Amino acid sequence: MTMDATTLLAILGMAIGTYACRLTGLMVGARLALTGRAKAALDAIPPAVLTAVIAPTLFATGWPETIAGAITILAAMRLPLLGVILTGVVSVVVLRALAG
Repeated sequence: MTMDATTLLAILGMAIGTYACRLTGLMVGARLALTGRAKAALDAIPPAVLTAVIAPTLFATGWPETIAGAITILAAMRLPLLGVILTGVVSVVVLRALAG
C-alpha cells in the first residue's frame, strides 16, 4: 500500500486538529468553576455515552446478552467495578451455556 502526499497531509491535519481540541479542552476546562446544573450536566456525560454505546448491543443480540446486561446493570447499583465486571462476564457465560 502506498500513501500519497494528500493522504499524509490529511492524516497529519486531523492529528493536529484532534490534539488541538484536546489541549484546548484541558486548558479551558481547568479555568472553569462549574457549580449546580452545569456541573451535574458535565458529570452525566460519561454514563450517557457508555449507555449509548452498550444499549444497542444489549438489544441487537440474543436473549442471553440482554438478560446478562440487565443483571449487570442491577449489580452496578450495589457492587464495586470489579464485582460488576465479574458479574457481567459470569452471567453472560452461564446464560449462553443455558441457551445452547
